[in-house]
Parts: sequence; C-alpha cells; structure tokens
Amino acid sequence: MTRHATQPIDGQKPGTSGLRKKTRVFMQPSYLENFVQSTFDAIGGVRGKTLILGGDGRYFGREAASTILKMAAANGAARVIVGQGAWLSTPAASNLIRQRQADGGIILSASHNPGGPDEDFGVKYNSANGGPAPESITSAIHKRTQEISEYHLLDAADPDLDSLGETPLGEMIVEVVDPVSAYADLMETIFDFNALRDIFKAGFRMRMDSMCAITGPYAVEIFENRLGAPAGTVTHGTPLPDFGGMHPDPNPTWAHELMDEMMGENAPDFGAASDGDGDRNMILGAGTYVSPSDSLAVLAANAHLVPGYKDGLKGVARSMPTSAAADRVAEALGLDCFETPTGWKFFGNLMDAGRVSLCGEESFGTGSDHVREKDGLWAVLMWLNILAVRKMSVAEIMADHFARYGRNYYSRHDYEALPTEQAEAMLDDLRSRLGELKGTQVEGLVVESTDEFSYTDPVDGSIAEGQGFRILFEGGSRVVLRLSGTGTEGATLRVYLERYAPGPDGLDHDPQEALSPIIRATEALVDIRERTGRVKPDVIT
Repeated sequence: MTRHATQPIDGQKPGTSGLRKKTRVFMQPSYLENFVQSTFDAIGGVRGKTLILGGDGRYFGREAASTILKMAAANGAARVIVGQGAWLSTPAASNLIRQRQADGGIILSASHNPGGPDEDFGVKYNSANGGPAPESITSAIHKRTQEISEYHLLDAADPDLDSLGETPLGEMIVEVVDPVSAYADLMETIFDFNALRDIFKAGFRMRMDSMCAITGPYAVEIFENRLGAPAGTVTHGTPLPDFGGMHPDPNPTWAHELMDEMMGENAPDFGAASDGDGDRNMILGAGTYVSPSDSLAVLAANAHLVPGYKDGLKGVARSMPTSAAADRVAEALGLDCFETPTGWKFFGNLMDAGRVSLCGEESFGTGSDHVREKDGLWAVLMWLNILAVRKMSVAEIMADHFARYGRNYYSRHDYEALPTEQAEAMLDDLRSRLGELKGTQVEGLVVESTDEFSYTDPVDGSIAEGQGFRILFEGGSRVVLRLSGTGTEGATLRVYLERYAPGPDGLDHDPQEALSPIIRATEALVDIRERTGRVKPDVIT
C-alpha cells in the first residue's frame, strides 16, 4: 500500500446524484483520489467489504475504474465486482448491489450530460440498498473532502477489465462480470416476454434510440436477441466515450432524430430513447409524444396488467416538480401518493419501507422497487407490456387516459449555464416577495398560495428544505422554479408549468398553447427575461 499525502480541494460537494464536474477537472492530480478516499472514509472504510463498480462508458471511465480498484485494494476491500470494460448502467449497478448483497457501489457517470475530454464526468456512491447515498452520507463525504490529508492507492499495474472472471489485486479479488446478463434476467422475471415476442412476430415495429450510450448492449440483448425484434430496432447502440458527439438526454430537443422519425410518415408503432447511464427514458407513439409526468400516470393506472405488479401497487411517489397526473390515478385506485424533493434518493426510504412500488420524476426518470434507481429500459418494457395486453396504440391509450382522469398540461423550460450569482439573486428576490403574492391577479389568473417546498421523510423523519418555489393559482394551475443540481457549468434554472383540464372538453390542445397564460404569468411575476437576458429557454420539454 502506498500512502499519498494530499490536501483538500475546493468544490467537491456532491449534488443530487454524486459529484459532477468537467472531465479535465477529474483528471487533475489527486482530484479523483481525494473524492474516492473521502467517500471510503465517510462510510466507515471499506475493509472487508464487497463493492460494485461500473459506469456508462464515457471518456475517462476506464482509467477512473482502474484507480478506484487500486484504491479499494489499498483500503482493504475484500472484493470489487466490476462490469466488463468498466461498463454498467446505473439500474444494472443497483441490481447487482442488491443481487450480490454488496456493501455499496460506485457508479462512474454524469448521467444525461455530454461526454468527452472537454465535457462531463461524475462519481456517485450507492448504498447497500442499491440506491443513491442519502444526504447524511453525501454530507459526510463533503465534510471529509474539506479535511483530507492522505489517500491510499496500491502500487500495482492496472487490472484487466476485459476478461471475465476473478483475479487478485493485492489481497483483494477483482471479479469482472458480464454487465448485461443479470439485468436482462431480472427483466424476464417482471415482464411477459412471451407476449412481447408475439407482438414482434405479428409485425409490431419499434425504434429504440440508445444515443451511443450504455443501454445499447442492454437494448440489443433484450429487444433484438431475447424478444425477436428485427435487427436495427436499436439505433445508436454502440456506447462511445463521447456518445458520438450526441447529448445523451432523451428529450425532444436532443433525441431529435427519433422525434423526426416518430412524427413523420410511416412511423413505427412505438419509439423510445434512453440517456447516458440508462436510467432515463422518453416514450413515443406514431405521431404521439408522452410527457414523463403522463407516462408515470399511465404506468400507475395500468401496472396491474404486468406480471410483476399483478397484485397491484403498494403506493406511488413523484418528485414535487412532476405534474399531479399520477396523484389523480392514485386517488382513484385508493393508493397513497407521496410528493418528494427532486432526487431519486428520496424514494429509497419509501420503497425500503414497502410504502411505494412505483416512482417517477418529470426529468424523464421512472422506476419501481425492483431496484433503487430510475430505470429507462424497465419503463420501455412496462409500456410494451401494456401495449401488448391492451392491444391499443400509444395515442389511443393516452386519449383513453385523459378521458378517464383529465389532463395535466405540463412543460419544463430550462435556462442553462446562467451565471450562478445571477440565478441565485433572481430566486432570492422571489423568496423575499413570496408572502406578498397571494391574491395577485396576473394574465387572468389569481395566485392562491406560494411556498418554498420542504419535505419531512415519513419513514425516518429527516427534513429537506429549500427544494424549490411553488406558485399555485386558483383552479389547479401552478408554476415551480428551482435550480438544478445536475449541471457542471454555471446554474440551470428549471421552470415547471402545469395546468389541469378536467375534460371532457379541452383535452387535445398543444401543451405550449394550453400553458401560455401560465408562461406569461410567470414572466410577469419573476421577470426571467429581464434578469437573465435570455429571450427564450434553451430547452423546452
């Protein structure tokens, strides 16, 4: 073991899902090592423990994995199970932690952010339940980064990450495993693969865009190899260190090739996309886009049709900015529905306690208690299983859902890479005026209430404050504003807009048109254009 003297490095505070920075920042001397050692120290060390390790294949991932393996060995870990080539999707890593009863895991990813030497990298620790570390651990990691004086790293050659099987690294065992098979096997226990094979045999056409990211091998194995979808069903299926220059975020802006195909002539029956590390999804039908909030609601309403949920759901949870569409389904089904802050870690306690089995966020993330992460391919398979049973198109299912539950028109407007001080000053000003807005009339709307969202965990009583600003209007419309914790440059302001239409009329408008009064009211109340100099959002979803 070699002990390396070091000193604290500023800015190593984990966000909502680990530490994300520019790749070249992580490549600086001692940067990765400081953070990993701080993580090991914060969890009480790793001596005698078993860990899972892998990532989304982005640039610097293999090198980072080798360093972490040598650090784990130097810190006394008993075994590290690593995906071949240092590959593991985030949901697959969560599954392996749970399946192998590991003590935790490290995931190398910046999720939906671009990859490459001049783009983004990230490191995230997941706990023994397979979910993202709770705030108590991330706070301890940050505290340790501010006082660290040495890290431990074995003086050894880089381990072989390509050959399956076990090899020693010092006193530790490195076990290289197929990154795909255990996850694909899990999916077969949840879904009716025979029914899915039948629809592909009958000519059902699908397009799955893996965006040159980690789900490519998983999607080919599941859809083309196990379910018999035609070769070529999966596009951009080879993971690349820079994602082929793509921005691996499955939304209408970045997955524009898929959008063009699904909205064009002779579109396939079903389309889907996933992100850099495989935990997000976008769902499409021929000529039909399904918002993540609506997708969560539809899955909640139809989950009983899927073998893994045939006995019904335990409950439903959504992040606060996500639309209330799922709440209406939960109420109709007599299920508890929880509203949490943004960040999948807040769902973990609810799932571990058996309170919920379906969770979702508006940021294209949906999942269930089969793992403790959101899961892009799981969501795609849920939709396919429902389509196979109901024998309806995506458009028909959406129309039926809106007729039954009403429609929560919803959109998110992102203002990216704002100067951090500018963004914080704008929200500080809003905070100072929140109490004065009740009763304000603007653009034909009346402000009913306002608050800055805080959450008390119903399982352990922990409190999360400062989770976003809510302005609620009479009649069920609202706007939410918060700064995102997933970027690596400046600040991203996310503005969430929602309007409820109970039906039967008014259920088929364009969302941006239906939300136009809310959009104008938000501008009048917050003055985003004047304060940021931005004429329009960078991304609209």
